[in-house]
Amino acid sequence: MHDFLLAKEIVDQIEEIVKKKDINQKIKKVKIELGQVALSHDGFPEHTEDISIENLQFGLKSLAKNFLKETEFEIEKVSGENWKIVDIEV
Repeated sequence: MHDFLLAKEIVDQIEEIVKKKDINQKIKKVKIELGQVALSHDGFPEHTEDISIENLQFGLKSLAKNFLKETEFEIEKVSGENWKIVDIEV
């Protein structure tokens, strides 16, 4: 379930970037770096969950619409406790 919530967050951020940069083309690839993401909002470290790349890929493809329909999502596991969009290719 956390994987799907993160996928929604990523898609939302991609949409913001596309609007901000006025990108009017289909996006070919989005590169994402993924650390161990703590999606627990209660502050307990034992409630953190390691995100599965496969489940995140599924969530991203499920949420992809319009300009993201044919997008390849390249996800790389990195150290740290966060995620970020590294590149968007058009």
